[in-house]
Amino acid sequence: MNAPSEAISLDDKYTRHEGRVLINGAQALVRALILQRELDRRAGLNTAGYVSGYRGSPLGGVDQSLWAARKHVQAADITFQPGVNEDLAATAVWGTQQLAVMGDATVDGVFGLWYGKGPGVDRSGDPLKHGNYSGTHPNGGVLAVVGDDHPGKSSTVAHHSQQAFAAHSIPTLYPADAAEVVPFALHGWAMSRASGCWVGFKMVNETAEQTMTSDFSLDDFSVEAPQGVELPPEGVHFRGQFAPARDEQILRRHRLP
Repeated sequence: MNAPSEAISLDDKYTRHEGRVLINGAQALVRALILQRELDRRAGLNTAGYVSGYRGSPLGGVDQSLWAARKHVQAADITFQPGVNEDLAATAVWGTQQLAVMGDATVDGVFGLWYGKGPGVDRSGDPLKHGNYSGTHPNGGVLAVVGDDHPGKSSTVAHHSQQAFAAHSIPTLYPADAAEVVPFALHGWAMSRASGCWVGFKMVNETAEQTMTSDFSLDDFSVEAPQGVELPPEGVHFRGQFAPARDEQILRRHRLP
């Protein structure tokens, strides 16, 4: 007699920390948020997550995926607040990294996720650039997820955002498929925490709309932080000071390298 097979559920993508799951690109972002919270818990950190953005193809399904997974998102202490527009959403995410100057914080850090399509990056240059220059929280970090429509499939103009991110001094990660979204996102938050930079996260139509099986184990995932890095006396994270020239020096000499 064959042994009973393991029960399989479509919720596995949000409840399992290892093994094969069926997932699409938008759902993978939700899974990454939940797994980041679990990574922090294992590290002894009491963190929370915050997501805000503005829907637009190819990321039009992100808010729907977050709402569909509401019980799992809320259980992981992740707050989803859709933005009235992209720049107000980015400003809200920027605020989550200012925890160090808040005297009544109830968590050790807030990892943030902003999302919008390519033209949303254009209109949100102010908070994206200023948030990046002012720095992140060492237990927080920010992913700026952009949906790029190279062929102009569902946009008024074809667009790609690497040049805009580069102009704002935001490094960019570019997963090749839905399966790479989770490990790239987890590395992205680690990069943001270590460097103080926001990290751009590029998703194209084929990645955001793709559904596939993904095999990932959080137990086997690890991040190797850079060693021997020269840091400025005041560090690389948000300080709550208005010092544009110094922020520029820290960004160029320390954060980006």
